[in-house]
Amino acid sequence: MYSAEISRANPTCFVFLIDQSRSMEDRIGGEGGEQSKDDVVADAINRLLQELSIKCAKEEGVRDYFYVSVIGYGKSVGPALAGALAEKQLVALSEVAANPARLEDRVKKVSDGAGGLVDLAVKFPIWVDPIANGGTPMSQALALAQSIVSSWLKEHPDSFPPVVLNLTDGESTDGDPTGPAQALRELASTDGNVLLFNLHVSSDTSPAISFPDTDALLPNRYAKMLFDISSVLPNHMRTYALQQSFSVSSDTRGFVFNADVTSVVQFLDIGTRASDLR
Repeated sequence: MYSAEISRANPTCFVFLIDQSRSMEDRIGGEGGEQSKDDVVADAINRLLQELSIKCAKEEGVRDYFYVSVIGYGKSVGPALAGALAEKQLVALSEVAANPARLEDRVKKVSDGAGGLVDLAVKFPIWVDPIANGGTPMSQALALAQSIVSSWLKEHPDSFPPVVLNLTDGESTDGDPTGPAQALRELASTDGNVLLFNLHVSSDTSPAISFPDTDALLPNRYAKMLFDISSVLPNHMRTYALQQSFSVSSDTRGFVFNADVTSVVQFLDIGTRASDLR
């Protein structure tokens, strides 16, 4: 299971669910606490989309190994890509790469060749803007993800199973998301069930709990619920997590609690780790 080859003829898809509730404008806990949660999440998603585009770039252009859906949920629930891709629920990676909403001037630290670092001006592509407004309709977001993934599987029944990554800072305001999450995880390709991973971004300064295999150390019912609805990491993702110095077992879940800036990046990196591309 979870070993299907990913190719242009047999692509897979990632669905990102981004909490855009009002509390996402609060500062994130841990390292990088000067940034707001919505800024950190938007930056991480934009960086990931850029890295995926580079990873899949060949001489003839960006190959469509992946299709991407970015859904925001706050004041409303719907597509969250900006610019020319606004209102699109599912987009081929080549189309993503060709259509950032804009390029921002950023400063990147690079090696000076003598053991030090220097600032380098770079253009950073923006596809997702930070938004913080409204409640946390997580159940609606999971239901929309189910609809998107179900349609995908009808057209790609033998694909590596779609991966849904939910990034949130608070409790669902539209009912218990357990049912919609279960319905989503029960969808499957011939290669395995859909994967649902959850990331908790918090203003709390306590250490993150990353990729646990039990809910014993989680401090509240809501955190335990997010753990319960998270999928177990497939073997190749567990192997990669182990290489990144995480303690893993056969029960390790795709879940992070009290995420700081570093944890957000690691979560997205491990959660979107796919098998070899052809």
